[in-house]
Amino acid sequence: MFKNYVKIALRNLWKNRVFTVIGILGLSVAFGVATLLTTESLQELSYDKFHANGNALFKVYITWQTPEGTEVGTSQPTPFAEALSTEVPGADKITRFLEEEALTMYNDKELGLDAIYADSDFFEMFSFPIVQGTKNNALADVSSVVIAKNTAVKLFGEENPVGKTVTVLINGTNEPFIVSAVSENAPEQSSIEFDIVLPFQKNRNYEPTKELWNAQYHEVYVQLQEQVLPKTFEENSRSFTNLHYEGAVESLKRDGAQPNAHGNFMQLGLLPIKDVRFASYDEGYLEVSRSKVYIVLGVAFLILFIACVNFINMSIAKSAQRLREIGMRKTLGAQKNQLFFQFWGESLIVFLISITIGIVLSLLLKDGFETLFRTTVSFDILLSPKTIVFAVLFVLLISLLVGGYPAVLLSRLSTIRSLKGKLETSGKNRLRDALIVVQFGIAILLISGTFVLREQIDYMRNKDLGFNKEQVLSFPLNGKKNSYDAVKLLREELAGNPNILGVTASDNNLGRGKDGSQYSSVWGFDYKGKSVRTNTLIVDYDYIETLDLQLIEGRTFDKAREGDTRAVIINESMARALGEEDPLAAMLPGNDSLTSPIIGVLKDYIFQDISKAIEPLTLFLDREQGLTYAYVKVASSNMAKSFAAVETAYKSIEPNAEFLGSFLDENVDRTFRREKSMAALITSGSIIAILLSCIGLFAMSILITSQRTKEIGIRKVIGASVASVTYLITKDFLKLVFIAFVVATPIAWWFAKQWLENYTYRIELSWHLFAIAGLLGLVIAVLTISARTIKAATANPVESLRDE
Repeated sequence: MFKNYVKIALRNLWKNRVFTVIGILGLSVAFGVATLLTTESLQELSYDKFHANGNALFKVYITWQTPEGTEVGTSQPTPFAEALSTEVPGADKITRFLEEEALTMYNDKELGLDAIYADSDFFEMFSFPIVQGTKNNALADVSSVVIAKNTAVKLFGEENPVGKTVTVLINGTNEPFIVSAVSENAPEQSSIEFDIVLPFQKNRNYEPTKELWNAQYHEVYVQLQEQVLPKTFEENSRSFTNLHYEGAVESLKRDGAQPNAHGNFMQLGLLPIKDVRFASYDEGYLEVSRSKVYIVLGVAFLILFIACVNFINMSIAKSAQRLREIGMRKTLGAQKNQLFFQFWGESLIVFLISITIGIVLSLLLKDGFETLFRTTVSFDILLSPKTIVFAVLFVLLISLLVGGYPAVLLSRLSTIRSLKGKLETSGKNRLRDALIVVQFGIAILLISGTFVLREQIDYMRNKDLGFNKEQVLSFPLNGKKNSYDAVKLLREELAGNPNILGVTASDNNLGRGKDGSQYSSVWGFDYKGKSVRTNTLIVDYDYIETLDLQLIEGRTFDKAREGDTRAVIINESMARALGEEDPLAAMLPGNDSLTSPIIGVLKDYIFQDISKAIEPLTLFLDREQGLTYAYVKVASSNMAKSFAAVETAYKSIEPNAEFLGSFLDENVDRTFRREKSMAALITSGSIIAILLSCIGLFAMSILITSQRTKEIGIRKVIGASVASVTYLITKDFLKLVFIAFVVATPIAWWFAKQWLENYTYRIELSWHLFAIAGLLGLVIAVLTISARTIKAATANPVESLRDE
């Protein structure tokens, strides 16, 4: 029986091979793309789930109430972790965590490594297995380090690294360390990545701040004891917060802040390790959002849905050609269940073939997908037993839904009506029309999203940021020399080059450079009876001139004035925060008994991500703090040659350091990499959606014109023109596309408006973006249908009527 089902199914599929190929083509593309998108999404959702203690691991954050509302931060002071572990019950293990780049040397090798400064509990808490050396308390000795397996190969080759001494440059000093252990490399799905792990006590900020509670610069992770709930731990920490932040709490009360629901002005919170990758702290509050992942899954579902709609429509449309076959089978004794399994079996064969082709297609597209979306895709995640079982159940379910409906429709037909060639159901066209509306609505929705995303990206790319981003390049000072000495030597090397217009440096980058780093430093203090918080930036001389920042009051830093090493320059937002009519008369408190005069006010410029509002900023000349990035302004002519000259100059100063130079406009582009990736995804999704919709529309036009062949012939005999016949056939489809536009546009508008709310600087939504999307969908539909309808309209009516 089964063999007979398969044989008949294959015969029917071959008999209708044009539609079989169209159906397989659409489903194969959909399955291939959906496989890639789903794999990417599953990888994202699996981040940080490999830790054995994952359910008990949390990042500590703190919220505080201000007159403007609640703010949140994850930076903690040096004594915080030790006090928390001893004073608040429930903590099993705890570690401080600080990420920096560390220049590491062994013999003649120098490598800039991604370093973590952590406490001895680090490897007990996180599942980074030790594969060589000390397995317990690998960081117990402050003179020891742990390196990752890939770092061991880079530094030591085939040598056993355990017991070897490496030198790490810390705050301008070469510090020797003994390699106590080698750990497994961090998995791809880890939010914590490292090349080397050093004892926390060795970071440059530790000694000056080990007893200060107002110097916050690192993160803290805690592992709770068994049976201890995060909520219970947070409640137990309230007295701890009130004790150690008493001064800060009094300042908040004085400034008019309102307490939270529990009556507190500051509160510790615990963020689960599985949520760390998806957490953001923009606009002063913590938000955990997996929306991007769900959008990717949504696009995969929509593409698959459109392909399935095509299959349903074609199956129903082709049903009229098989009515007499069904009637004959029923006359000969075929039961409904036999007919159902026959037709469903045909659908299942098509699905299995499509899935096979789709998997091969996903393998072929893998490299292009990774390049387009700047990601890595591993199909290993699809080979887990749970995923395989889910995939099999999904295929059976979707084949039952998609192939089962036409099978049920055909198997329920009465024998008499089947033999007459008439369908019993009068709602078949309504279902077909509804499905066409839905699939074109999805396509128009995705096209609209593409237009809005690209408009916003172009707006951000072309917005005046307040500094010269086209002619200034930046690069990390990642060599062995003292940063100030390196900048001085760089000025000297480039002094005779007429294309070099300025050289300076700071302790932070503008945008995101090739090294990928980006961070902020915030300073809080009391000023005339109120709390003030400002971003801080350590700069070298000529910073304002090199970046073409606009000074609206006062003057810039002057090398001839020794007192300028105590002075500061602020931006307009900082001036407003101080509330002084004449900010140049204000004096800011220092860490010692001395104060810092304000000598200049800068026009606000965007020094953080463009999605944020401009915050207060204070520039310092602090010769005791290191610089981390150099800036070089070049002439607008022959910029490539100037870039090469800067690279050569830096290589002569730091011959063993990697030059990671990039222009600031490139850096700014990297800050909205997420938006560009999303735009590429939505654009690709809209193209595939519209192509699949057109495949379905093309197949439907073939079927409908074949069903109306005699009608077209009669109309032509009585004088109908080609244009009128073409219009007659296409108008119903165009009505459906127009309805799809009417339905999809308000939905697209709402989603776009919600998404743009995340940006301080954003485009204004315009009706023309959505009108163009609808018009594009309409034009594509017309072009798809017209080829077949015009052919039918121009056919000789004698050919279509001669068998009557």
